[in-house]
Amino acid sequence: MNSSSKTDSISDRSIPLERDVFLRTLIRELAGTLQDVVGTEEASGFISVVGQNMGRQIDRDYKSALKVSNLTREQVADVLVDLKRRIQGDFFIIEQTDEKIVLGNRACPFADKVIDRPAMCMMTSNVFGSIAADNLGYAKVELQETIAMGDAGCRVVVYLKPTPEAEESQGREYFKGEDEG
Repeated sequence: MNSSSKTDSISDRSIPLERDVFLRTLIRELAGTLQDVVGTEEASGFISVVGQNMGRQIDRDYKSALKVSNLTREQVADVLVDLKRRIQGDFFIIEQTDEKIVLGNRACPFADKVIDRPAMCMMTSNVFGSIAADNLGYAKVELQETIAMGDAGCRVVVYLKPTPEAEESQGREYFKGEDEG
């Protein structure tokens, strides 16, 4: 008969499992399953819907906290960096003009769980695109470099106007109030 002492409890064992790791792993596995079953493009589409809905909620939360009905371009850029900081990303502004906001990132909020799961990047694209478009009327988000695809960091361009540069980019477009109702 095995008589374990309290110090030999299973709860005292070093097992890499807690809520954050569990939820990141869950999202990774869902994204991987979607990618395997319907392909990366379709999986990105499903994740895009979730990202857009989350973007609208996050946008409402920031507007409420700032007590404004609309964010300026500068506030949009600050919100994009701040929201990622709050979820343990490390985004920063590389460039900001009336035409675009260019962001870099040194750490994905999904950490290593994003590797080989480019569909998960649609969360960033859609949250950024929804917030920018809902406040500034238009956005096109181009994920030029991503940790998911093996880059050392991310480079994300949020075009704020349909300029020739934006039209040539391989991004996803967003419009104010898109898909609401």
